[in-house]
Amino acid sequence: MNKFYYLDTCDTCKRIMKELPLSGNVTLREIKSSPPTETEIDSLGKKAGSYEAIFSKRARKYRELGLNTQKLAEADFKKYLLSDYTFLKRPVLETSATAISGNSKIATDIMREALK
Repeated sequence: MNKFYYLDTCDTCKRIMKELPLSGNVTLREIKSSPPTETEIDSLGKKAGSYEAIFSKRARKYRELGLNTQKLAEADFKKYLLSDYTFLKRPVLETSATAISGNSKIATDIMREALK
């Protein structure tokens, strides 16, 4: 079963959800009301290739905490992903083989292909 992680208050997530064929084989997961568990973050990180790949460096808290001036290790990315839903780069589509995150046209196109 595929999972689609999104933020309900994010207009970009809503736009992408309308563009993608999110049919019955996709479970929708709103990350503010139901943040990803450690097991889910581990799965996403493994499928994406790293925790950094699913970490949002555009999150406001990233700058507020001064993380943009530090060199973060994989363990740090995981720690912050578990601490607050806003650190998850969104949206994220998780399939049995991969995790695709972000809202770029390329990421959206890859998500669309993965759902075929």
